[in-house]
Amino acid sequence: MAKQAELVVGAALNLQDIAAHRDWLFERDRPLEIQDFCDVHLISEDWSDRARVARQLLDGFQGQVGLHGPFYGIDLGVEDREFQGLVRKRLQQGLDACAAFGASQMVLHSPYSYWDHNNLGNWPGATRRKLEVVLDNLQAAISRAEDMGVELVLENIEDIDPAWRGQLVQAADSRALKLSIDTGHAHYAHVSHGAPPVDYFINVAGNDLAHVHLQDVDGYADRHWHPGEGSVPWHAVFAALRRLQRPPRLLLEVVDVANLRKGADYLSSLGFCV
Repeated sequence: MAKQAELVVGAALNLQDIAAHRDWLFERDRPLEIQDFCDVHLISEDWSDRARVARQLLDGFQGQVGLHGPFYGIDLGVEDREFQGLVRKRLQQGLDACAAFGASQMVLHSPYSYWDHNNLGNWPGATRRKLEVVLDNLQAAISRAEDMGVELVLENIEDIDPAWRGQLVQAADSRALKLSIDTGHAHYAHVSHGAPPVDYFINVAGNDLAHVHLQDVDGYADRHWHPGEGSVPWHAVFAALRRLQRPPRLLLEVVDVANLRKGADYLSSLGFCV
């Protein structure tokens, strides 16, 4: 039997934190996600200086680079046309940043909520209507992302049903729209809101899964602890990841950025990744 390829873990970082972990990132060309554009104000400013800094920091880097798109107040399921205009503008600005920073992925937040899970079924056609609105809001961004060779990846936030984002991806039928899973969000939804376990999210996503945020939680809140500090079932998570035909990008997303490698070393000690 052929030996499985090693899973290489990288990190989601702001530009100001890259220098401290540059050697670690470069040693295996680990995947990197630039998170500065989570700041909804920054996306509308002149960030050419940041792009220049990024190019200098990453000179010679051969790893995959992604970018977290803006999400504060950005609802992909919004129906009000005036708000739709702003959401669609932010998506285009995020793709502008992808072009400037050389990013081939952009993370977007899921439009599905805990309320949706329990209430969309109250109205015939409401679930389908929400899917259509989301796809309409994404249409121009998906088309441009296809031309750019960028993947838009939908991250679970308040999702209880792991299949709903997959239905969006299947309906879009585009190589530019894929799935993301945040292990902490999934485990929190499982413990506090009755969602399936984290590995079920991975199994349901299957080969549409292109991106994973690795973080640990206790199930009560979105802690963004180092792996090993909470109760995420890492053995089940990595067993599910190993079953995928194409490994997704794996990125540590933790609050304690200074000690980033603590979680990486924990996962490595268990033989899950390097």
